[in-house]
Amino acid sequence: MIKIKKIILHLITQTLKTPFITSIGQVTDRESILVEVIDVDGYTGWGEVVAFSTPWYTEETISTSLHLLKDLLIPLTIKQNINHPDELQDIFKKIKRNNMAKASLEAAIWDLYAKRENKSLSETLGGTRKEIDCGVVIGISSTANMIEQINHYIQDGYKRFKIKISPKQDIKILDEIKSHFPNLPLMADANSSYTLKDSDRLKELDQFNLLMIEQPLGADDIIDHAKLQEKIETPICLDESIISHVDARQAIELGSCRVINIKPGRVGGLTESIKIHNLCQENKIPVWCGGMLETSISRAHNIALASLPNFTIPGDISSSSRYWDHDILYPEIKAEKGKMTVPTKEGIGFQINIKNIEKLRKAIMVFEAKDIM
Repeated sequence: MIKIKKIILHLITQTLKTPFITSIGQVTDRESILVEVIDVDGYTGWGEVVAFSTPWYTEETISTSLHLLKDLLIPLTIKQNINHPDELQDIFKKIKRNNMAKASLEAAIWDLYAKRENKSLSETLGGTRKEIDCGVVIGISSTANMIEQINHYIQDGYKRFKIKISPKQDIKILDEIKSHFPNLPLMADANSSYTLKDSDRLKELDQFNLLMIEQPLGADDIIDHAKLQEKIETPICLDESIISHVDARQAIELGSCRVINIKPGRVGGLTESIKIHNLCQENKIPVWCGGMLETSISRAHNIALASLPNFTIPGDISSSSRYWDHDILYPEIKAEKGKMTVPTKEGIGFQINIKNIEKLRKAIMVFEAKDIM
């Protein structure tokens, strides 16, 4: 049984090596909240809020997540005696949505639970793979720069390549990339920048034999995606539309997609991620693990999740050095020839580099169980 003694929030900021540009916006400085949970027996688990500073991806932000954690979720959780992390879904049920805030605390408790069980997080979640294939994301840039990046990542051995597209930059850029790399395992991420009126234009993308097009239509839509999937051959992958296994079930029943991207932060944590994974496996819908420009703490959780059997498409799980000058875990999370070894040590399988966290930290908040009524 987990009896929590203390929860610590570390508010950090890192500057990306290269600004990340999508059709929606640009990220240069990445704020994060690291969640450290310590139990009365001295075990420690770590999680992370993966929301952005502004609500361009979902309605959540770092500021709203901080409010939810310190004023609602931590007081609700810290006095509980927890037998298993999946109990948190019931504990959090009275609070609507705010999935990224919930997922950060749940992730820390999953890590702590696995350590108490003396098991790796992968084994605890039901993972079966000893290594996973890695994919990579190429942000919007000049065609020459994108092609140069792809060349570099091919040399690094990455197994799947994703580019960001929009109605202003799609067919031309895909044509140029495919002309250089005709056999490249390529997918396109539209970040909801199209509407159903663009069906004919999206139909033109069939010529490129893409692995999938991710979230072409509205972030909260399932119905129009079903109509679009009937018109195009390219498999649709849903991202923002899926925030629960109920959404996944409805999308599958409607024929809205042929692939689903699972991001633990978006769906409220690892417990819900497993439910979606299992549902998709039953319905022969492949899944992959998406990225949120996270720190290595979330990357470690994602590695464990992606070791489950139905994660058959390489996810956005690349080396930390692609994004950050300094890793906050050791050993550094690193892909080798496009693959990543799944840790077998207890919990997330990495050590926390607290010195690097302290260098990045802008604020710290400590919550003691004895002080919360």
